[in-house]
Amino acid sequence: MADNQTPNFEEIPTPKLTLDPMPGDDTQIVEAVTLETNLANTEKNETLPSLDDSLTEEEKLQVEQFSQQIDLSNSQQILMYGAGAQQKMASFSETALEKVRTQDLGEAGELIAGVVVELRNFDAEDEKGFLGFFKRGANKLASLKARYDKAEANVNQIVKALEGHQVTLMRDAAMLDKLYDLNLSYFKELTMYLIAGKKRLEEVRAGQLSELRAKAQASGKTEDAEAVQKLEAACNRFEKKLSDLDLTRTIAMQTAPQIRLVQNNEMLMIEKIQTTLVNTIPLWKSQMVLALGLANNEAALKAQSAVTDMTNELLRKNAEKLKQSTTEVARESERGIVDIETLRAVNDDLIQTFDEVMQIQEEGRLKRAEAEAEMRKMEAELKEKLLEVATK
Repeated sequence: MADNQTPNFEEIPTPKLTLDPMPGDDTQIVEAVTLETNLANTEKNETLPSLDDSLTEEEKLQVEQFSQQIDLSNSQQILMYGAGAQQKMASFSETALEKVRTQDLGEAGELIAGVVVELRNFDAEDEKGFLGFFKRGANKLASLKARYDKAEANVNQIVKALEGHQVTLMRDAAMLDKLYDLNLSYFKELTMYLIAGKKRLEEVRAGQLSELRAKAQASGKTEDAEAVQKLEAACNRFEKKLSDLDLTRTIAMQTAPQIRLVQNNEMLMIEKIQTTLVNTIPLWKSQMVLALGLANNEAALKAQSAVTDMTNELLRKNAEKLKQSTTEVARESERGIVDIETLRAVNDDLIQTFDEVMQIQEEGRLKRAEAEAEMRKMEAELKEKLLEVATK
């Protein structure tokens, strides 16, 4: 019993009709058609189309034959009509709910957001972004490489996790395809039960019930009236059973787009992961190669600029020294052995020397004359004194 109730995702069963509430494997199988056709026909018309519009001629024939096997006088058969399909649909709903409930797209989204955060954090460490590195000290290139290596290691870890999630999501998407086909099979099976039941109900009411009602009216017997009431009650119970089947069928119809929505969300996440893996991260790495190349170019440009500046400065200094040296040499080459100023100074000094010598000589002659006169005077005074002494 459990095997018949638990959906098997490896093999999608085709719709089958049976009066056995727990059908076995020997019942006749009917080919399935797509649920999309049913839904499309429903959407195109304001009034609901006939249920058998989606059936093939072979399926219509099987429904017709099956409807003749339905016995509304059999209370147990009415009670269990379509119960197997309903039970499979209930088990399917539980399985679908479990599959959907175990889908965790949030973690994949968080990993993708983690890539963005990692890349933004890499750039945010410098207020001016990548090019801001090029305007700082001599170790900026080494700093850029170190930060790139760190960011790349973190991104690579996230990439591995994303690749794992991508594989899981692709496997889940394939599982949802099977889940969709299984729901489609149950939907078709419920549709065929519903069509067969309505045909049989219409036939019984138009045929057997009308005949019994006419017979009861003609005979006036109590047993004939009770037979009418019994069959009419059975028809009402069967009609309610068909209404329950129609409700289950509607649930199956609504489940189909829900499965597609979940599958679409997974496909969108797969595409987003794929974009991150094949576009975003490779683009970031290529831009980093360009950034490192720009950093090398900037360093080379600054070195070249420094060499050029030094060369220009050296040329200016050498030119200035050459100018100064050449001027001095020219100036010296145009000078005589003795400057006229020097000769004039020497001449003036000689004239002044001669003047001073002549003056000194004149003063010497005057002093010698005075000394001679003084000595004559002293000599006379001495002689006079000696004579005076001698006479005494």
